[in-house]
Amino acid sequence: MTSKATTPEDYIAELPDERKAAIIKLRETILSNLPKGFKEGMSYGMVGYVVPHTLYPAGYHCSPELPLPFMSFASQKNFIALYHMGMYAKKELLDWFVEEYPKHCKYKIDMGKSCIRFKKIDAIPFELIAELVQKMTPEEWIEIYETNLKR
Repeated sequence: MTSKATTPEDYIAELPDERKAAIIKLRETILSNLPKGFKEGMSYGMVGYVVPHTLYPAGYHCSPELPLPFMSFASQKNFIALYHMGMYAKKELLDWFVEEYPKHCKYKIDMGKSCIRFKKIDAIPFELIAELVQKMTPEEWIEIYETNLKR
């Protein structure tokens, strides 16, 4: 479900009432733990966090006019999804998250390559997400991105 919202506030306003509180808390968790340099906005119909052109002028290799994407979240039909490209690109970060997850949530982890799906919105591990968000700076993400891009 891709949103046509142009701001995170508009995105949240159009959500069903039963999702708003969890999405607001997720956004607040990310914003209060996000390393300096990342920028919030709308990205691919989701609330996204990017490395702006001021830090990485080359932009996203697929569409250089776009800033380098890093993380986003969305309210999907049957779950809330958190997308974190750092976990996709850095195995140690993925391994850490998978190991820590059961300490924060009693439900089995539901993940894709960069996507964590939360089907039970009352069981989102916000403290773990806060730790995850703090673990990668824009500079580290640029380095990992460029290393993987040149392969």
